[in-house]
Amino acid sequence: MGKLVLNSFVTLDGVHQAPGGPQEDTRDGFEQGGWTVPYADEDFGRFVNEVFERAGAFLLGRRTYDIFAAYWPKVTDPDDPIASPLNALPKYVASSTLTGPDWAGTTVIGGDLAKEVADLKERTDGELQVHGSGALARSLLALDLIDTVHLLTFPVVLGAGRRLFAEGTVPTAFRHTGGRITAAGVSIQTYDLAGRPEYGSYPLPDNA
Repeated sequence: MGKLVLNSFVTLDGVHQAPGGPQEDTRDGFEQGGWTVPYADEDFGRFVNEVFERAGAFLLGRRTYDIFAAYWPKVTDPDDPIASPLNALPKYVASSTLTGPDWAGTTVIGGDLAKEVADLKERTDGELQVHGSGALARSLLALDLIDTVHLLTFPVVLGAGRRLFAEGTVPTAFRHTGGRITAAGVSIQTYDLAGRPEYGSYPLPDNA
């Protein structure tokens, strides 16, 4: 059985919108896309390559799928560490509107997300990877289907844009399992899902 792994890029203020380019996602008039590009050094590339080496299949939201499908099929080098798995491995898109996808190896899933994704995890050899796909990621978190999160925090504040963990996200606790900092200052941290948060209070000192 594969595990479901979420790979997300965020700014210091939690924005995940359009990390890879100005035209990726301009919803709400967002004009600051491409904010990860200045930090794409060798350390960052090494980590991304490691992630794709573990992929068994991909689960994407409709918007992220459209962005990927417009770019990666055009990268035909069989030795490309990202294009090769993306083009060759199964791709599943959570969408109620997509029909007849052009990208080879694509299956559209709809209906009962919990059942569909649980079935995908069961039959995937390797990681079932979610990249970006913020709305889908929040739905999967709410269903307790995500096993591991790689959260890459970039040293930039945008002050605008859609947040990965927006208001209304189901409260979720994680266990930190590893991390590194790239030379350009990107914090790469890995967390496993640990259930619901626990709460407490700090006691007053005895002489208060």
